Amino acid sequence: MHCPFCQHEDTRVIDSRLTEDGGTVRRRRECPACSERFNTFENAELKLPAVVKNDGRREPFDENKLRTSFERALQKRPVSPEQVDAAVRHVLHQLRLRGEREIPSRRIGELVMAQLKPLDQVGYVRFASVYRAFEDVAAFRAEIDQLERDLPSIDGLQLPLLDAPPEPDKPVRVKR
Repeated sequence: MHCPFCQHEDTRVIDSRLTEDGGTVRRRRECPACSERFNTFENAELKLPAVVKNDGRREPFDENKLRTSFERALQKRPVSPEQVDAAVRHVLHQLRLRGEREIPSRRIGELVMAQLKPLDQVGYVRFASVYRAFEDVAAFRAEIDQLERDLPSIDGLQLPLLDAPPEPDKPVRVKR
């Protein structure tokens, strides 16, 4: 490592420590030529796969696009930024585990939907409506019905997507 002050070709490490998150190493260094001290930080650089779009184009993976997808789907929903961060980290982890050089954008969409489904039903349906290109109310209804069948274990944890339909023998009351 070159000294940033005098450009001497070699410096020595005085101290090394992990940062709080454990993902970065902080090194305190000293230059033997000018005796100046400075810090360096080391991060592991993990390559994510290239994204293959539906039309066949390839582009580098962009974590900001992934985060924006979650944020748009969950806009004005009771989901904390920490939950969004955890979901993004999980998708990134899944992509790294695959070890592939390229991944179809469809597969990334499926990973996002898998994270949104237990996190927030409304966010899931919002994302699914764009991802699956719903064209009418029937497509929305079918997705909501499927979601309700898939998620019986979260009753009471989230608000229902739609009010329960009235029972056939009881009159419907309209609040005014």
